[in-house]
Amino acid sequence: NRLKFFSITLILLCSVFISNTAFAQKDQVEGVWYNQEKTAKIWIYLAKNGKYYGKIVWLKEPNDENGNPKTDTKNPKASKRSEPIMDLLILKGFEKDGDDEYDDGTIYDPKNGKTYSCVMTYKGDELHVRGYVGISLIGRTAIWTKAD
Repeated sequence: NRLKFFSITLILLCSVFISNTAFAQKDQVEGVWYNQEKTAKIWIYLAKNGKYYGKIVWLKEPNDENGNPKTDTKNPKASKRSEPIMDLLILKGFEKDGDDEYDDGTIYDPKNGKTYSCVMTYKGDELHVRGYVGISLIGRTAIWTKAD
């Protein structure tokens, strides 16, 4: 009886360990990505709320013409125009939908200060990032590539 109890306990512990290990693995979109122009790297991560976010972690040209760190000068909120572009959160609130699609998020474009609805589609080493207004048929897709 003790051997049977020990065997069952061991099997249960192993199955718990295996399932916890599976959940600990990173998702395919997590990591650092180059934007399409390769002028920035964006780190995409899974937040505690179960949604995906992305922030700028590298800029090819981090400083403005005066040698100061670039700031979010086009932001519609005047109070945010002095915030640095580096570490700026540009992807917000994405939920995984199926195997390769992430939707219900937004993308902020610091070049024009606008925020768009956004859907991301993972395709191998590429991430197709589609920003749009209204419906996704009317928008633009940028292709990001893995940087790490």
